[in-house]
Amino acid sequence: MSILEAVILGLIQGLTEFLPISSSGHLRVLSAFFGWPDPGAAFTAVSQLGTELAVLIYFRQKVWKIITAWCRGFVNKDVRRSIDARMGWYLIIGTIPIGVIGLLLEEQIGTVFRDLRLIALTLIIFGVILGLVDRYTRKHRELNDLTAQRGIIFGFFQALALIPGVSRSGATVTGGMLLGFQRKDAAEYAFLLAMPAVFASGAYQLTDIGGDEYAGWGATIVGTLVAFVVGYAVIAWFMRFISTNSFMPFVYYRIALGILILTLVSFGWLDPQGGSEGQTTADDPVITEEEAQPSPTPSAEAGPSPEPSPEPSIDPTTGWPINPDNGLPRNPETGIHRDPQTGMDVDIDPQTGLPIDPATGQVYDPRDRPEEESVPQGQEQGQQPATTG
Repeated sequence: MSILEAVILGLIQGLTEFLPISSSGHLRVLSAFFGWPDPGAAFTAVSQLGTELAVLIYFRQKVWKIITAWCRGFVNKDVRRSIDARMGWYLIIGTIPIGVIGLLLEEQIGTVFRDLRLIALTLIIFGVILGLVDRYTRKHRELNDLTAQRGIIFGFFQALALIPGVSRSGATVTGGMLLGFQRKDAAEYAFLLAMPAVFASGAYQLTDIGGDEYAGWGATIVGTLVAFVVGYAVIAWFMRFISTNSFMPFVYYRIALGILILTLVSFGWLDPQGGSEGQTTADDPVITEEEAQPSPTPSAEAGPSPEPSPEPSIDPTTGWPINPDNGLPRNPETGIHRDPQTGMDVDIDPQTGLPIDPATGQVYDPRDRPEEESVPQGQEQGQQPATTG
């Protein structure tokens, strides 16, 4: 990832993190639109550290009161009953759902959840839900009305944001308004609740930066710093905006963006998996059918060969040309690679050019396997080839 890409993605992260329009969805859509590789779940999670640092500084007095009251509550029963001390516990239990569900769906979060069609649908559907809840619910509660039960419900709504396109702030605020909380109070608790989850997720994903990831350390740091600066300005504006305005402008924007994405995908102008790992790029040309055809046989003067030998660059099972860089057959029309041993389509690491094991997520070289382990597609493994969406 270039520094320019990191700056642009960091800018988008900072602009969209606190607005109910999904920052992770925008990062994914923007990368596909410009033909950039998917920045990946790791870059998204780590860059969110910048925006959450902005939340920490913006709400620093509130955060300090919660931390000190929560700690003092262990030794002082009167302090334990205060809203600040109780808020510490509510933030802890409210973080449990997204932590558990995030670990259970870790593989899907980095793969199938990043399909542009799913992102478009979630933008539209949850945008409509946000608009209906904002318009028709009675908003009479404040933060002082928080309970443990309401805190855990907030947490389950936050967990919906694991799907790009839902929006962490949008989902959590929607849950808060369903519980009767005012817009500003629901948004404030949503931002506070996001901090433990985002800091934990960012720290967890730090080990995935670099190596096989498209975004290296330098680009990730730049993107995170840009997200912090822009995010601080946005959160200050947003808290003032929702004090006197509804969420309807964001609802209209979500629906329009979702329809635009579906239209571009339907007409083939945008690949729903565009930019994701395994897609061909300008540096990885697709072999056409003409190029894949065997060369004409030499003149008859050389005499017919006793036994015609198969073309070594064509896979006998699929009829696809074999990519010499990794030894796997590649579909000349889509550029998708298939591992004959498992019969499954595999993604290709953009840095090494080697396939990624769909089960472990690790890069491997199929040419390093012993010869006897390589079996024709669908035999001995009992597995049908997977299809990509």
